[in-house]
Amino acid sequence: MAFPLIPPPPPPSPNLLPSSVAFTRRSLLLSTSLSSITLPPPSPPPDTTVTDRIFMDFSICPAYFKPDRTVSDTVATLCTEPFPLGRLVLGLYGHLVPTTVSNFKSMVNSSSYKNTLVHKVLPGQFFLAGRQGRRELGEVRPPADLPRNVEAVDPKAFRLAHSKAGVLSLCLSENDDEDDVKLDPNYRNVEFLITTGPGPCPELDGKNIVFGHVLEGMDVVTAISSIPTYKPGERIRQFNDFAEFLGDERAQNARSSWNRPLKTVFISDCGELRVTKPSLSPSLP
Repeated sequence: MAFPLIPPPPPPSPNLLPSSVAFTRRSLLLSTSLSSITLPPPSPPPDTTVTDRIFMDFSICPAYFKPDRTVSDTVATLCTEPFPLGRLVLGLYGHLVPTTVSNFKSMVNSSSYKNTLVHKVLPGQFFLAGRQGRRELGEVRPPADLPRNVEAVDPKAFRLAHSKAGVLSLCLSENDDEDDVKLDPNYRNVEFLITTGPGPCPELDGKNIVFGHVLEGMDVVTAISSIPTYKPGERIRQFNDFAEFLGDERAQNARSSWNRPLKTVFISDCGELRVTKPSLSPSLP
């Protein structure tokens, strides 16, 4: 039985290439075009050069709550024999946030922070100082000519993180100045916080302006963070939440006493350290 002859397949056309070769050529053209695209250079890291140094002495006032105190008494008159905790030396980032640093230096050099209280301590996180109000209550009164801090609305000022203990930050999200103080047209935010460690405080990132760190005196930070604070019980917290739900303004006033240190810690002295070469190499906090 004869089988039909099957013609051989036609030879490949010289103009057609195997698909693998064609794919390789397309890839080559694509990679060549991509290589010709110039990517923008990465943004430089924040400049955390220490341009200025500030000192703050912290003390405990054992006579602040004496029973015979008068209305005219202040921290200066009540705390004539304080118990010293020690000195902090703070390095400031004047290149990164010049207005914040300049205002802080003005507050220090005008003694506006002197004889004012550390009004809140959150153990394992940070402590707060610089609350505005009445001097007889150990609160701050900024100078009348203090410039407005436009960096508070500049996203570039919020680049640094509260990544370890000893970070110095302008307090914005945790600020607890009274509403009537904030509504003043001449209001300037001068409240600050210092992280106490041992870990970072990521909940503060992007909400507060880091403008320096502790150069010396972390033992003082540790001592302040270890002071017992007022902590309301669960039942008081529930009553407070219910009062806030009802719109009772006294709820916010009551919360202002939470986390207050049970010992009167205050800034007994402060000033600027005049050194020949204040600058230090950049070091991210």
